[in-house]
Amino acid sequence: MSFVLASERVEQWLTRFPTLTIGVVGDLFLDRYLDLDATLTEPSLETGLDAYQVVRVRPSPGAAGTVINNLAALGVGRICPVAVLGDDGEGYELRQALAGMPAVDSSALFNWPGRRTPTYTKPMLWQPGQPARELNRLDIHNREPLPEAAQDRLLELLDRYWSQWSGVIVLDQVTLPECGVVTSRVRERLAELADTRPALADSRARIGTFRNLCLKPNHRECLEAVPGQSLEQAVATLAQRAGRPVFCTRGEAGILLSQPWCEVPGYPVSGPIDPVGAGDSTSAGILCALAVGASTVEAAAFGNLIASITVQQLGTTGTATPDQVRARLAEVARC
Repeated sequence: MSFVLASERVEQWLTRFPTLTIGVVGDLFLDRYLDLDATLTEPSLETGLDAYQVVRVRPSPGAAGTVINNLAALGVGRICPVAVLGDDGEGYELRQALAGMPAVDSSALFNWPGRRTPTYTKPMLWQPGQPARELNRLDIHNREPLPEAAQDRLLELLDRYWSQWSGVIVLDQVTLPECGVVTSRVRERLAELADTRPALADSRARIGTFRNLCLKPNHRECLEAVPGQSLEQAVATLAQRAGRPVFCTRGEAGILLSQPWCEVPGYPVSGPIDPVGAGDSTSAGILCALAVGASTVEAAAFGNLIASITVQQLGTTGTATPDQVRARLAEVARC
């Protein structure tokens, strides 16, 4: 079986992406990058510690928002996130960032009293002649279960919007059980709805609990979900539980696919890489391909192709545009 994507086939997909409406259900974070100029660092008079000087603030949608960024870059015509935000400054910044993306329909986002907008604050230290170095990240999470009334609202939105979507990506980012958007009640409703269109789930801590959705765990998540088994056995077990194909990502080694059972190799990448967000870009590539009729093998190969583009973008969670996809295919063809 060949895993080389034909440029003509990919071009057909790219021309159809603007016709898609993709739902993104899950934990929507704010990624707040703080660019620090090392040449301006000065000691604090009060503590004697280094006082880093912020020269630029870059707010960007993170977690499920990284998936949204990638879908938008690929040219998806309409993107519908379903998520709960806080009525706070971080939520305002996140909504402003989404408002700058014409493809995003934010009508299924809602605030909830007492919740915080999950936020990753990422200080990036810039030194002359060197790539940016990320310092200790500052995280804001909700550590209390999502109220039942908020879950009722999520289920109502899923029922209202599901039929409008060409495909769905589920992003379960929060590791604390029942504290994020994808609670057990939401997972149950997703399983009931998922037979009607392509749906792909990604979860940091609970990939083994999803049913009727394709799964996209990484190597570690597979082994943690099915302890005591080899990777191949774990993938097979997850596929049997879910009743759907499993796309297990393995970095540069590519994807181990359960249906049909095969290894879909990654694309070679040279030079420094930044793997942050690579999994989300892979998810966007896989789901978009499935939504326009690609086979699971083709979708896995396209996900690998997208990731090979985004990992070369340093100091940020990268994306891939159609022109970058075309250029990468041409580059691979010359090798």
